[in-house]
Amino acid sequence: MAEALAKVPDVEIDPEGTFKYILVRVKVKDGDVHKDIVRGTKSAEYHNHIFEKVNPAMEALGMECKCLGGGKMEHNSQEKKLRVFGESTAFGKADHAASVEKLKTVFSDYEITWSDDKK
Repeated sequence: MAEALAKVPDVEIDPEGTFKYILVRVKVKDGDVHKDIVRGTKSAEYHNHIFEKVNPAMEALGMECKCLGGGKMEHNSQEKKLRVFGESTAFGKADHAASVEKLKTVFSDYEITWSDDKK
């Protein structure tokens, strides 16, 4: 099952714009092996809409999920910049520093910043 977990992408976010994101802990059912993933999209009006898409997809792979928190992202692909900020009313504030570390693994040539600012 650890192989299935390894195949789950660490980051899936929209290529451009400002949007909501969540930090999710994905764990092998009945196991200790887990990893945290970042998901964000403009199509989500609320943070729970993202979780409602991620959770069934992970369950289908034999995983279970827990949302660790949320916030917003500003993605500027032309300038290669990502800004992480804000919080989720439903899930609370994600650990933005942890989210940024995940983003850096995928967007290694980007300038990535975070703050506790709401806007």
